[in-house]
Amino acid sequence: MAAMLQITATAAAELGRQAAVAGTPGLMHLDLTKGHCEQNVIRLQPGHLAGTPVARADGVTLHAPQAQLKLLEGLTLDYRSDISGGGFLILSNDQVRCCACGSAFSRI
Repeated sequence: MAAMLQITATAAAELGRQAAVAGTPGLMHLDLTKGHCEQNVIRLQPGHLAGTPVARADGVTLHAPQAQLKLLEGLTLDYRSDISGGGFLILSNDQVRCCACGSAFSRI
């Protein structure tokens, strides 16, 4: 499987933790929903709900709907945490504009 989406080590660790807690070790699902500050917001859920594998790292396979693959191409999923909590972020490149929240983006 060629990775369409890159996953940082911290994101892979958190995806693995969430999948294990949910009882679906190694399986996570990402889909995009309509955003307010940017066009797309990432939503992650444990399990393989449907779709195509888009990335694999540290024993976790991330699936996404076939119709959203083009939007995910070339992006990097990261995870940041601090004393007030944590969250998944899309790291931007020159073809993506990210919202200050980090989990919403638009292709430009």
